Order: sequence, then C-alpha cells, then structure tokens
Amino acid sequence: MKKIVYLLVAALLITSCKKGKEKEEKFLLDSEGRINSISVVVDNELWKGRLGEAIRNVLAAPVYGLPQDEPTFNINQIPPQVFSGFITKNRTILKVELGKPNGLVYKDNVYAKPQKVIVVSGEKRDDIVTLLKENSQKIIETFKGIELREKQRLIKKSLYDASLIKKNLGLDIKFQTAYRIGKTIATEDDKFYWIKKDIPTGYTNVLLYELPLKAINRDSNLMAQIIKIRDSIGKKYIEGPVEGSYMITENAYTPFHGEMILDNKPTLETKGMWEVHNAVMAGPYINYAIEDKINNRWVVAEGFTYAPSVDKRDYMFELEAIIKSIKIDE
Repeated sequence: MKKIVYLLVAALLITSCKKGKEKEEKFLLDSEGRINSISVVVDNELWKGRLGEAIRNVLAAPVYGLPQDEPTFNINQIPPQVFSGFITKNRTILKVELGKPNGLVYKDNVYAKPQKVIVVSGEKRDDIVTLLKENSQKIIETFKGIELREKQRLIKKSLYDASLIKKNLGLDIKFQTAYRIGKTIATEDDKFYWIKKDIPTGYTNVLLYELPLKAINRDSNLMAQIIKIRDSIGKKYIEGPVEGSYMITENAYTPFHGEMILDNKPTLETKGMWEVHNAVMAGPYINYAIEDKINNRWVVAEGFTYAPSVDKRDYMFELEAIIKSIKIDE
C-alpha cells in the first residue's frame, strides 16, 4: 500500500513540475527588434557622460570593410525607470548597473526568447568603463552571434531550392527565393555559381567556387594569394557594364584578413573593397576560403554588394548570414 502511495505522490510531483515549466515557458514571449539594433538600459545622466561614450565606442564602432562609416549596431538608449513591458522583449539588451559589485554577466532568454542580455555592473563609473573596454570583442561577438542566427531564421522562411548547387559543389547553402542564379559553370574541372538579388539601388551577390587544396599555401604571402585568386575569378567570370571591364580588388583599400571556423573547418576570412576595371563601379566584399581537407579542396564563398549612395551594412550582414549557413558534404 505504501508503495502505491509513494508512486502516486511521485506522479503528482512530476505532473506539477511539468505544468509549472509549461506555464513558465508559455509566458516567455517571442523576442522582437530589428536586426543589429540593441537596447541599452542606462540612466540618462550616465549616457551623456564618459560611460555612455564608452558604450558607443563598443557597440557603434564602424564596421570594417565598408566605404562609409556605419555602426556595428544601432543603439536605443532606455532609462531603467521605463524599462518594462514590451520594451523588455528586444532580442539584444545591454544593462548597466552602477553601485553594484564589478562584473559582466551573460544571460539567455530573461524576458523573451531568443534573447541575449548582458549585464555590466560596477561600484564606480570608471569600473564599468574598464569592463566595457576589456570585454568589447566578446560583447560584440555575443550580440552578433544571436543576430546572425535570427537573420538565418528569417532567411529560412522562403528558401530557394539550391539542390543543383548541392549536387555539383557538394554543399548546402541557404538563401531566399528573392535571389536567382545568374551564372553557372558546372564541368568536371570548373565549378562556379554567381547568385544575385536585385535591390532598389543595385544588387547583392554570392559567388561559390572550389579550388585545389594546393592552390592556397599558408605562408607570409597568404593575402597576396587570396587577392590574386579573386582577381583571376573576377576577370574570368564577373564582367562589368562595358566591353573589357571586370571586377578586381581595390588596391587603395587595405583588406582585413583573419581566420575563423566555419562548418567546423579552418576558414580564411577577408574583407575589403572591389572595383571594376575600365568602369566606375565599386563596393564592399567578404571572402571566405574554407579548407575542405576531406574533399582535397578549398571551397570559396564570397559576398559583394553594389549599392551606390546608400548604407551597405545590412546588405553585407545578410550575405554573411547566407555564407555562414554553408554545410559541406563529407
């Protein structure tokens, strides 16, 4: 009899916990907010002083690789006393707490989901300024990571059927039906795709192609190799508006170069400016060379934008989200 009672109590406890959890999840609403827009919860007086300047120096730092200065994130400053209700549902939030022990805490899904809340606290203003400076890169990477995932989620709502790319290049890539495949080369020795989307003032583009593993050597001449490769691809495939014109790398702008992991593979990242030989056209590009040792090749994915006289950050961010969706067949 006691055994039956114990079982009934256990069942009731489990059911109660489940209902409590379901109730908690039920009231955690979906997060909101424009891509790359961050809510900063800080007192008005602090926002106007050195602390506010330190926040802006981190979150609104210019994006490298664009022809004009554009901030990494748009900032919406909110005084703590009005931070309630629907305002708390923004996807990305930085909270500043003065007069508390020094610290930087990263929290998930506090007021909504998905959501990233970073709380920076300090006993004095200078303590908070120091924490922001010392952790600026991680703060940017954290917010950028959730924004990339949100952009990829939105892209998945209307996916282009890229099965032909998968068949010929051996990779999955997710982009919207607003894009079209402008050029295809699919021979045994040469595989190249030029994917385009028209925008109000121009177009955005994704290039996909492969190279033999020996085509890029990791030495002191690495940047020159990458530029030489992309210039040869531009001359061969990316024609300009007049005869004899084609895309090249703009030499006057020093490219950014770094290394990262994409699809669990070492990847060379390059950001810079492109221009058209024999024509007046230019814009930003991002280039990712993915080291695919299993298939004895490099997979190169590049995004570039032609959008004169308008901001380009969000266009380039979309291209980055598309490229970082790549999954290579093994």
